Amino acid sequence: MLQAVLNGSRPEDAHPALPVLARHLARDARAVAREGITAVHVHPRGPNAQETLDPMHVGDAVAAIRAEVPGMEIGVTTGRWIQPDPTKRIEAVLAWGHLGVGKPDVCSVNVHEKGWVDVCAAAASVGIGVELGVWTSGDAVTLRTNGVPPGTTRVLAESTVSDPETAVAEGVRIMRALGNELGVPVLLHGEEGGAWPVLEYAMRMELDTRIGFEDVLVLPNGWLATGNEHLVATAFEIEKKQSWQSPGRSRIGRRAPN
Repeated sequence: MLQAVLNGSRPEDAHPALPVLARHLARDARAVAREGITAVHVHPRGPNAQETLDPMHVGDAVAAIRAEVPGMEIGVTTGRWIQPDPTKRIEAVLAWGHLGVGKPDVCSVNVHEKGWVDVCAAAASVGIGVELGVWTSGDAVTLRTNGVPPGTTRVLAESTVSDPETAVAEGVRIMRALGNELGVPVLLHGEEGGAWPVLEYAMRMELDTRIGFEDVLVLPNGWLATGNEHLVATAFEIEKKQSWQSPGRSRIGRRAPN
């Protein structure tokens, strides 16, 4: 699977085409769906363009995307930097379960954040899947010690090293620390200067991965991407090139453009 991460925590002036409003997220979700994407991850914003876990704004963003791309898996964040109080994060997630068409399919929960186990339990209780964010080898050990919570859709192995020369090595360390017995898929990705090297490595290893403005604004050649669909199309071209070099490999979940 190639997942598209449409905006992340970036300020609204980070890129002229960065989607912030619900209708812009829906526009970009439709655009990447045409490239073959079936899963997106977004950070909904409030009226001030700041990230929020408020059910009203989360529901608006998810519903807008679902109206444009009904079959899309839609994920949102539960990041501590948005709401430091784990009790309020849990309350928000529980409220999401009553949003109808605005209910997210999955939410990301970072293993290093206080209260992560309880946030995961809240999500599972209302039928929202969990993407477990693992940023370090220490996080991987924590996850293995606690076990994968019920309702986990996948583990996000996140190489947060932006140096392109060492980002892959950090990703490999995290993967080794996670081991081979999690029982759920692992999605490996990088960020900024490390985004493209880690994506290429993940594709070579036939792992799930992701791309989009949350992780990187530029193409592998350093040129500014025109939009999320530009980043996605470039990622699929990289995968295609690798498939030509290794004819026995299958492509990672791309479907025919609609």
